Amino acid sequence: METKLKMVYWKGEKFWVGKLLEHPEIMTQGETLEDLEENMKEAYMLMTMEDVPEDHKVRELALNL
Repeated sequence: METKLKMVYWKGEKFWVGKLLEHPEIMTQGETLEDLEENMKEAYMLMTMEDVPEDHKVRELALNL
């Protein structure tokens, strides 16, 4: 399953810095933009899937709010 997220990013003094718009608590950095993207993917997986076993299942839920 593919998840698409939006990352806002900028060039700091030494590193590229970014955070996910959908999860603003997830923020990381990288020496290059490619490093930043890889680090963001890793940070997302650690923050959202850390305690989920590899053989997990996914089910879509519809909420009427």
